[in-house]
Amino acid sequence: MGLFSSPSLPACAALESRQKPRSFIFSVLLAAAIAAAIAITIAASPTAQAAESEIQLPPVLLQMIRNKAVHDDLGLNAKQIDELRAVLQLLDGPWLRSRILPANEQQAKVASLELDLFMRLPDILSEDQFKRLKQLRRQALGTRMVLLEDVQAAAMLSDELVSKLAKRYAERDRVTSETQAELASKKISAEEAGERVAAAQAEEQNAVSELLTAEQRSRLSQLIGEPFAFNTVTRLYPSAPELLAVPSDWIKGAPVTLDDLRGKVVAVHFYAFQCINCQRNLPHYQAWHDDYADRGLVVIGIQTPETPSERDPNLVRKAAEREKIGYRILMDRESANWKAWANTMWPTVYLIDQDGLLVRWWQGEMNWQGSEGEKEMRQTIEALLARQEK
Repeated sequence: MGLFSSPSLPACAALESRQKPRSFIFSVLLAAAIAAAIAITIAASPTAQAAESEIQLPPVLLQMIRNKAVHDDLGLNAKQIDELRAVLQLLDGPWLRSRILPANEQQAKVASLELDLFMRLPDILSEDQFKRLKQLRRQALGTRMVLLEDVQAAAMLSDELVSKLAKRYAERDRVTSETQAELASKKISAEEAGERVAAAQAEEQNAVSELLTAEQRSRLSQLIGEPFAFNTVTRLYPSAPELLAVPSDWIKGAPVTLDDLRGKVVAVHFYAFQCINCQRNLPHYQAWHDDYADRGLVVIGIQTPETPSERDPNLVRKAAEREKIGYRILMDRESANWKAWANTMWPTVYLIDQDGLLVRWWQGEMNWQGSEGEKEMRQTIEALLARQEK
């Protein structure tokens, strides 16, 4: 499973997408437990590694550390939050772009970013804050925290025991992967998929009760500290890359940066004006602009060329006039923005919250064959605007 999977529908392919399509409903089911994440391999003991070397854990630090609820729990001050954001600015771009890497390279890249963040945090947090953060990390990992070496040592878990648990985790991963594939191919419903995943998760949790002694379970409970309400952790994705442009690249509207737009909800869509799939999405973007601009939504179109004609700014302008586009358009002649955002197909649209964080995105036609992508994206826009208006 992957953090960056999103619904993939008919589109003008640029690079072959390595992400398998899956419904947004399923991604929500997985993310609920912070399990829908780019997988990374955490080093366990040598024996456990020999038994199950492919056990994967989500990068929960990269995800949780950008959430206000976590900041509040840790008691971070304004200076610490600013320092933390500066670190995340260094890590978020590579994290986002890792989504198009082959699986093994992706895992290695995200693992290195998670470790980089972990190693930087003691310079930002106090000793007590860092201790609490490690407790939150263990809580977020759930039963799989036993794959962390410090947890194994503190709870006195043997290599043999960790190996047995790893096999149970591998079985859950197998079930989840197969369920994801069946849901993507519409062999099963979202409801059935959710039931399967929940059953597999329950089986994994039962394994801990079954295999650990009462003393070991007690030791584990002491490692997690006070329970944290992870339903308050709603930001699981990186920040949006800054727009790369000079003033002359803006063929419609005044130049702007995403940093200028902090405090506003932003929709950024990538398109090529001759792409039929892009053309079918354009009315939706314009409708968002018409319906929500007065409430603070900013829509930006980025025209990344696929054909020679799409490199001609005059033709891009004429196409925009023909489509009655009323929002800003950026000409991405050299595909610099396309690459920075790690796109793989036209069209793709992203929603960005008031703090510049990616919230969700959609690849391909939003309403292809009865799908309700535009409706779902619109609901997200309305939810973000409502939060802004509180």
